[in-house]
Amino acid sequence: MPRILLTVTNDLSYDQRMQRICTTLAKAGYEVQLIGRKLPTSKPLRDFSFKQKRLHCYFKKGKFFYFEYNIRLFFCLLFAKTDAVCAIDLDTILPAFFIAKLRRKKFIYDAHEYFTEVPEVVSRPPIQRVWERIARFTIPRTKYAYTVCDSLAEIFENQYGTSFSVIRNMPMRRQTADGGQRTNEEQKMNNGIILYQGALNEGRGVAKAIAAMQEIDDAELWLAGEGDLSQELRELAEKLGVTDRVKFLGYIEPADLHQLTPQATIGLNLLENKGLNYYYALPNKFLDYIQANVPSINMNYPEIKKILNRYEVGLALEKLETKYVVDAIKQLLSDKEQYNKLKLASEQAAKIYVWEEEEKKLKTFYERVFLSAE
Repeated sequence: MPRILLTVTNDLSYDQRMQRICTTLAKAGYEVQLIGRKLPTSKPLRDFSFKQKRLHCYFKKGKFFYFEYNIRLFFCLLFAKTDAVCAIDLDTILPAFFIAKLRRKKFIYDAHEYFTEVPEVVSRPPIQRVWERIARFTIPRTKYAYTVCDSLAEIFENQYGTSFSVIRNMPMRRQTADGGQRTNEEQKMNNGIILYQGALNEGRGVAKAIAAMQEIDDAELWLAGEGDLSQELRELAEKLGVTDRVKFLGYIEPADLHQLTPQATIGLNLLENKGLNYYYALPNKFLDYIQANVPSINMNYPEIKKILNRYEVGLALEKLETKYVVDAIKQLLSDKEQYNKLKLASEQAAKIYVWEEEEKKLKTFYERVFLSAE
């Protein structure tokens, strides 16, 4: 039974993507362990079909955190029994890459995002240059790699000369209590809930959504998540006088989020074009809204546009300005005919954009890795 170690820097409790990937690999017969970080606020880990390990760090953020975490991860991987090491994103690639080479194990790179183009990195050129050097050193020397959408695969292949498979971050098929798919009767419109799920970080458009609530009287904005801007956004809501219409739900575990999302009337996916990572992203929240049959408001970016051109599951904004967010929310809340049209399209798209279909590519990818003599 091949053994695989997968490495991330985040808290494992809230990582839906890695929970899906590791569960699929475990069911396919691999011995899987996911390694992440432990925070003071971390909840006890749920039981899965794969192993989990958390590393405790003294530093919680910034360059000192990344340095400390990578050192700890290096020594963790140095003595762990494994046949392959998979680094998720650039922030864990160095220890995974060096350990794989040192121990003559298979190395895999999972590019969850365009790391050198995330807003937090783009806004700090010296830090961006460091990550770019790390990418140029490791990725061209990587044989097995995959990413989350066609646009990023093409960019990475052009930049680094490494072939990238595409394994999209699709949600699991939503099931009813009796195990079947949800029926139309179970998908009643819940008026007045506007949901944003995800990190409260720079470039996510959350401040624009909060500002929009000044002009929305018949709905509430629910923010499911926390992040670097958590306190700042809470202060903004208070400053704008919309605390009665903006609910900060905090961190929500994937199983609970799975139950929360269908309660929404509208889903928000308002990534700002601050770096190419968001511009070329195919956000999991957009796909989660589809699976929950919740019409969404999105930016008109390439990967999102591909799906909207095929299935009209939401609206697309050309510019991220508060005025346009307000207009889109009011349009969906007032135009029942259009709303029901988008909802019907979501029901059709939900049958296509599901992990149960996408995981076949993941299995094929890892079969190729372990069949290779290298």
